[in-house]
Amino acid sequence: MDEQENQPTNPRVKPGVTTIGELIDSRLSRRGFVAGLGAVAVLPVTGCSPASDGAVADVPQGGPFNFDEITRGLDEMHHLADGYRSDLLVRWGDPLFADSPPFDVFAQTADAQERQFGYNNDFIGYWPLEASPDGRARALLCVNHEYTTTRLMFPGLRGRDVTREECETELAAHGGTIVEIIQNTDGLWEIVIGSPLNRRITTRSTQMEVTGPAAGSSRLQTRDDPTGRMVVGTMNNCAGGITPWGTYLMAEENINGNFLGTLPEGHPEAVNHARYGIPGGWYRWGAHFDRFDISKEPNEPNRFGWVVEVDILDPQSTPKKRTALGRFKHEGAESVVAPDGRVVVYMGDDQRFDYVYKFISKDVYTLGDRDANMNLLDEGTLYVARFDADGTVVWLPIQFGQGPLTPENGFNSQADVLIEARRAADLLGATPMDRPEDVEPHPTKGRVYVMLTNNNQRTEEQVDAANPRASNTVGHIVEIIEPEGDFAATQSRWEILVRCGNPNDPEAGATWNSATSENGWFGSPDNCAIDPNGRLWVSTDGNHVTGAADGLWALATDGAKRGTGQAFFRTPIGAELCGPRFAPDGRTLFVAVQHPGDGRGATFEEPATRWPDFEEGRPPRPSVLAIRHENGEEIGS
Repeated sequence: MDEQENQPTNPRVKPGVTTIGELIDSRLSRRGFVAGLGAVAVLPVTGCSPASDGAVADVPQGGPFNFDEITRGLDEMHHLADGYRSDLLVRWGDPLFADSPPFDVFAQTADAQERQFGYNNDFIGYWPLEASPDGRARALLCVNHEYTTTRLMFPGLRGRDVTREECETELAAHGGTIVEIIQNTDGLWEIVIGSPLNRRITTRSTQMEVTGPAAGSSRLQTRDDPTGRMVVGTMNNCAGGITPWGTYLMAEENINGNFLGTLPEGHPEAVNHARYGIPGGWYRWGAHFDRFDISKEPNEPNRFGWVVEVDILDPQSTPKKRTALGRFKHEGAESVVAPDGRVVVYMGDDQRFDYVYKFISKDVYTLGDRDANMNLLDEGTLYVARFDADGTVVWLPIQFGQGPLTPENGFNSQADVLIEARRAADLLGATPMDRPEDVEPHPTKGRVYVMLTNNNQRTEEQVDAANPRASNTVGHIVEIIEPEGDFAATQSRWEILVRCGNPNDPEAGATWNSATSENGWFGSPDNCAIDPNGRLWVSTDGNHVTGAADGLWALATDGAKRGTGQAFFRTPIGAELCGPRFAPDGRTLFVAVQHPGDGRGATFEEPATRWPDFEEGRPPRPSVLAIRHENGEEIGS
């Protein structure tokens, strides 16, 4: 994430201001948290790794990693552990449909981009399909396209502004892709161009329905949509999730950057927009399209910042913006089924000093009845986390009429509360965290891993138990322990799994296991994945501050090696690694390499690398890779 994307907007914790009621001593001893936890039950039906019939596959627990890790470094290439191969699956601009035009980077159009793979791939979701008639494995990949890097995307930008046509192409490059993939007899995967299940979802043209408590709110109404129930597009889709019933959750994150303009003085949305950093002004869209100019459409930003649910098996279906899950800078929306059958979705709000959330559905998941589950995310309760110094997590309900969420504080309905979920969480006293990104539930261990990427603006006075370092440039990972494996619990336990950074540097204050090698440590954890053997893998965004490329690390969470990392993959210079996703058999790992070649001063003509094509005069292309062991064995085993 670029610095401009991440300036804190939480009025409780402006730099130099003490966190209200939360100045407590650091508490890092694992013994203090583990005492009294008791056994964690293995759940009978959990997780979001689908079985072939739509049932939820069980996930085994733990197990060691078995590979020789790669060395630290930073260069134009990507690097992978010995014994593994990576194959390019799909790149920005690759065709998806029978009528997709060839990719021409010097003659890009919005119409062409809507028929091609989008830009800056992030989250990857996997859903298995029935095997082909000749027995080959098939699946759908769901891939988010988080944002566009304008200066790497278009040629000749020096000395001129971005044109309307280029802005429209950017709108078409945002959103997501659903694409069928098939495995060849040699075990390698390829996309199925022209599959009837392939789909592009874009900011430019995809119609979406607003559902849940905020649907129809006057604060969502615009000239183009006086009903407040239909929105064109989704954008800034970062991490996400796949539900047990086979839908794709697209989490809208840094939506503030896409708006220009100024509200009239005293406008009722002024405080709300300020809390979300609107307008950010990163793109010129508002100069060409009124809906991205808040002086002309002040309600348009309220229509973004939600979780979008897409039926991946019906390309003609209308995506739904599920407002019950709240509006903020969503990083991820990973779901799990609690022991009582309710669905729980964990989410992070990716900004310095913002919060960790979970949503608990009102109704229960029905195994094998997809239709019965399709609207589970429209009713339920959104909670925000308060991390107490004694190792307790208290989940605070964000519910109109409860506590401070009343008309006296400017909330007149549950719609208001959800539109301003950040301000509601401020008033409830949630714990401001060091950039909560991916939040991943482990379906059989009853634990949840929270990636806290960094926060170099936390002062010594703002240090608390869950965020134990001032000027935290490298981040840490918190583990939440749900009691008896009950993900629907409203009180949990927590501990710090690891403080990132160089364990050999006393100034870093890192808490890696002493067995960690010189390559096994990292900074800025971002996305994560749990493999079919129940092991945690962590990707990074910002590891360059440690002097090495971003990449993927296997991280032990149990036993003598708890807190030990092993470096498995590293990106080319300028890139971050996103969306690690394992096939259910554990023999393929899909990864997204985002914004390769980016960096200070990088342009279309002079990128930091031309990965993956290395064609002179052409820019780098964000891409998805499929990683397999050369002998077809399980990844990391």
